Amino acid sequence: MTFLVDTHCHLASLSLEGKAGNNIDSIIKRANKVGVSHFLSVSCTNNEFYKNLEISKDYDNIYLALGIHPLNLEDEPNWDDDTLIKNLKSSNKVIAVGETGLDYHYAPETREQQLPSFARQIAIANVVKKPLIIHAREAKDDTLAIMRSENARDCGGVIHCFTDTVDMARQCLDLGFYISFTGISTFKASDNVREVVKYVPLDRMMVETDCPYLAPIPVRGVENEPAFVRYTLKFLADFKGISEEQFAQITSKNFEDLYKIKLQECPQKDVEFSTYKLEKILDKPFEM
Repeated sequence: MTFLVDTHCHLASLSLEGKAGNNIDSIIKRANKVGVSHFLSVSCTNNEFYKNLEISKDYDNIYLALGIHPLNLEDEPNWDDDTLIKNLKSSNKVIAVGETGLDYHYAPETREQQLPSFARQIAIANVVKKPLIIHAREAKDDTLAIMRSENARDCGGVIHCFTDTVDMARQCLDLGFYISFTGISTFKASDNVREVVKYVPLDRMMVETDCPYLAPIPVRGVENEPAFVRYTLKFLADFKGISEEQFAQITSKNFEDLYKIKLQECPQKDVEFSTYKLEKILDKPFEM
């Protein structure tokens, strides 16, 4: 059985009201129809975590992560370690700390608040023994420095939605981290990301939507959703010179290895991976 995991999505941020057929059940079923069998829904605040926890309660194939995002510090400026740890331990579905990290692209003015927040969350990840999901945007030097000083290697993790340099990827790999790619890798202007795709070995790669953001070509411009990870999967598999099924198997095993879980067969998945066709559920043909 071939699994495909959307290793980073924000289910609580999808448009779930006022849009026909766009509830969580229909979103999950659309993903299942194209072979996406498991999901890691990521929370950027404690309040978002409570929404994700509610969403996931009826689905054994939805895992959860929780962290305080550097761009959400104003939403929870006084977050405390005890509450975060309590929530991280509240369910066996919670498998990661994040997303956390640094973002100097959108919020360089909050650098002095971001740095200690990121450092505290690495320490928490080591306390609860869960891997990190790191967001790093135009903050290479500080990100790597804090990862080293706070012993991020001990808990491990993934740099999600990677958009930095090959050198950044090399140093993260040296620290034992995985690298995850989104629909950005399919964008015409993303030659820098594709250089990193070329560099990162298959056994350290993951694939994600980061939905509802960053829909890949050929559905760029619409709200992203987990089913669309198949577009990114196809693009990356072609780029690396392997089949979609092989790439799905590899990235799913990487997910299992990082998070120390064993993926179980999804009851809604009743057709072999290779027979799924995106055009069956989308308005446009599956073309890159």
